[in-house]
Amino acid sequence: MFSYLLQGGNLTSYIVSILLTLPVVLLSLSLHETAHGYVAYKCGDPTARNFGRLTLNPFKHLDPIGFACMLLIGFGWANPVPVNSRYFRKPRRDMILTALAGPVSNLLLAFLFLLLYRFVGFELLFPFYLTTTSHLLGTAAFCLLQMMYAGIYMNITLAVFNLLPIPPLDGSRVLFLLLPYRIYAKILPYQRQITIVLMLVLILGPYIGFEPIKWLTDLILGGMFALVGA
Repeated sequence: MFSYLLQGGNLTSYIVSILLTLPVVLLSLSLHETAHGYVAYKCGDPTARNFGRLTLNPFKHLDPIGFACMLLIGFGWANPVPVNSRYFRKPRRDMILTALAGPVSNLLLAFLFLLLYRFVGFELLFPFYLTTTSHLLGTAAFCLLQMMYAGIYMNITLAVFNLLPIPPLDGSRVLFLLLPYRIYAKILPYQRQITIVLMLVLILGPYIGFEPIKWLTDLILGGMFALVGA
């Protein structure tokens, strides 16, 4: 937010933008964690269910810092659901499926928002916004369009971010489970340092011209739009 204002952004517009994306962020983070817990439950682990985490209630999942990051810089995280791999029937396979469930759920939600944006937004809301003489109704239509687009972009970003091989993100769980144990054993002592360095790179990326999350998000976004003919 600070960098946005330094670049000449309007504070009122930014606050309105945050209010519009707030429902999307709450839904996206909640779905992500619920998907982890649900797949773990289907693989035999009842821990998330026992802790009341198989719900879309955002207050069961929110991490304050991750939530703030999602609003302010576009990517973030929720409070991870507890998983106990001792319950899994096939621990290696089931842990990979559980880890991938969150990002996959966000990609599916992004595609759902894309369908709404393409067939409701383009076909109904956008023409209505251009032709209505009511300022109030026009503003409402524009806000709905913005929320739909935010639902697409923020869910793709959330999926890409969580698939990065950075502990404790989902991508690191998948990578470490696929690596031979001798390699994983060499990496394990340095997980904390790797996390700090890579997180700094991601945060400072826009200032040093390195934005891997944005690049991958835009690539996936373009593919999805092409798929629905938008």
